[in-house]
Amino acid sequence: MGYLIFQITLFTYILATAGYIVYFWSQRNEIRTAARRILIGAGVLHLLYFIVRYFEAGHTPLSNHHETISFFALSLTWGYLSFHWRYNVRNFGTFVSPLITILMVIATFSSREITPLPPELKSLWLPVHASIAIMSYGFLALAFCGGIMYLLQERELKNKRFGLFYSRLPSLEALDNLNSHCLAVGFPLLTLGMITGSVWSKQTWGMYWQWDPKETWSLVTWFFYAALLHQRFTVGWRGRRAAIMAIIGFSAILFTLWGVTYLLGGIHSYVG
Repeated sequence: MGYLIFQITLFTYILATAGYIVYFWSQRNEIRTAARRILIGAGVLHLLYFIVRYFEAGHTPLSNHHETISFFALSLTWGYLSFHWRYNVRNFGTFVSPLITILMVIATFSSREITPLPPELKSLWLPVHASIAIMSYGFLALAFCGGIMYLLQERELKNKRFGLFYSRLPSLEALDNLNSHCLAVGFPLLTLGMITGSVWSKQTWGMYWQWDPKETWSLVTWFFYAALLHQRFTVGWRGRRAAIMAIIGFSAILFTLWGVTYLLGGIHSYVG
């Protein structure tokens, strides 16, 4: 049952992505509305999948690679929709929906096998820490998408070649504000994820911090975003520099999520 729901959800995400791409070319509002409704439907189906997965596994489904990446896509979906209902950013969905679909495809090719939880994961901190940390990734991924859009629009303006992107992307100011809003939500969640992880570590291993490779790279990523926000709000970093930093920061998140797991191992390697 769960596998069927996941496959339908993946197909719905692909359909929504296709709709957003068609809208990007045609700029027909009825296509954008249809694509958004399909994406909402995909998000609802995705939530249903996690509910079914919970009952199939008998525990919170955030303990392996398939579940982690799938929840990453879910967080990105609802993070985008929450921003869409509050801010009107033209064609943002055209850049966000392909990333959601890519994550879902990766989750599709990851093992869906349900295995018993290791002793260290049998804790109420699992849903708290894991969900908060991955939700932060979703909002920071939105900042990444906004950074890509900013650089594309800036390039059009700098080269004075007002082509495909110029007429379809928001102003540089709107994209810079989007970057700021995404960071303002994602960074506190990232911080809270690290705090809950430290408390969980204390309860499980008797210490708040063990300098495990994933813990270390999570701290590096946190300092990177802390520096970005500090420079943004105190020195006035805006525009191109902030966009590039948002892109680099998301690369650090991907390395923390995948690179550390497969290259460095450690006590967090069970998520692989």
